[in-house]
Amino acid sequence: MADEDIRFEVAGRPRDAVMGALGAMQAGDADWRAGKVPLYVFSGPPDVQEIGRAAFFAFFTENALGARRAFPSLARMEREVVGMGLDLFHAPAGAAGNMTSGGTESIVMAVKACRDWNRARRGDAQFRGTLLMCETAHPAFDKAATLMDLPVRRVAARPDYRADVGAMAAAIDDTTMMIVGSAPCFPFGVIDDLAALSDLALQHGIWLHSDACVGGWMAPFAAEIGRDIPRFDLGLLGVMSLSADLHKFGFCPKPASAVFYARAELHAAQEMRFDVWPSGAFGTNTLVGTRAGGAVAASWAVLRYLGREGYRQIARDVLAMRDAYIEGLSGISGMHIRGTPELAIIAFGCDDIDMGQVAQLMSDRGWVPGMVRTPSSLHMMMSLHHAAARETYVADVAACVEAVRGRSNAASMQASYA
Repeated sequence: MADEDIRFEVAGRPRDAVMGALGAMQAGDADWRAGKVPLYVFSGPPDVQEIGRAAFFAFFTENALGARRAFPSLARMEREVVGMGLDLFHAPAGAAGNMTSGGTESIVMAVKACRDWNRARRGDAQFRGTLLMCETAHPAFDKAATLMDLPVRRVAARPDYRADVGAMAAAIDDTTMMIVGSAPCFPFGVIDDLAALSDLALQHGIWLHSDACVGGWMAPFAAEIGRDIPRFDLGLLGVMSLSADLHKFGFCPKPASAVFYARAELHAAQEMRFDVWPSGAFGTNTLVGTRAGGAVAASWAVLRYLGREGYRQIARDVLAMRDAYIEGLSGISGMHIRGTPELAIIAFGCDDIDMGQVAQLMSDRGWVPGMVRTPSSLHMMMSLHHAAARETYVADVAACVEAVRGRSNAASMQASYA
């Protein structure tokens, strides 16, 4: 696996040597602080980053696996984080949820809960229900299906890149156990028509999951400041579960996500409980056992520090920045924004040239290019650290587009003379 002969050293290195080596390695990383990276890092204002960091390190050693027995502070903080999420997502009375390590785990646990709940109500312990979703849904659902040996059925998106509710309705059969809607989808940043999917799920008695991993902690505040945000949450009667990542647009330190359920009985189906070894009963609501106590404390601290008004202001700032990016990119000859993104994800491309070549030229200029394969596009999931880079980024995209277009025109002319 390793390219070099690595050995575990007999004697440890001095602290300064270790820290110096870390700094040297980090120096070769992409400069996300300068807006060079289109995803992976989510930056709130400096004061928000600082309180998250301080709270994380205040609980650096504590293990959230022991919250019930040893660390009631973490149990309380998780209850409050979940409670704030249930309030934000218009959950009905009796709703429940818990924190997880990330969006993938939130999705895996929701699929597991759906599977086990369906098995119980059908009286079939071997039932392997199908997951039905748009082609734009996140591969985390395929991960969950792979782990549980479940079939997946994906249907083509509409021309506006949103889920085609009619096509999904036509794809339902007796094995369909979960319908998935995205709020928003990762490739194009558009929110599916969850209200129509809710009606479809209720009509057929099928579990609907709202994947708000990306947008969950921004969309409600965007709506509160007057942005046009489609309904997507637990206030829709057909939505049985919802995932929302705190470490994305909640601006909390990693690893932190949450999964919510419309009813406590659905949440109960998520639990894993075993009594097969000398130590006795073992049960968790998560796939992982040990969990970073710091992530729970940091999420609580950031949510309490910002409050609704703090998140509204971040939403104003992020979306104003996104609007400025869209305006600048739209001014490039032949450039199209894919769909009508509601939040901070955009995909954009020119249909007359190879955007993969544009991405390569952007990489040569020091950017880490995000890409969508179909249709060929560049991609950005923006956070506040992208603000300072906007003018340079747009200018570099324009220059790279013209360079690739010039190559294409030259190649066409050469071919015509051949």
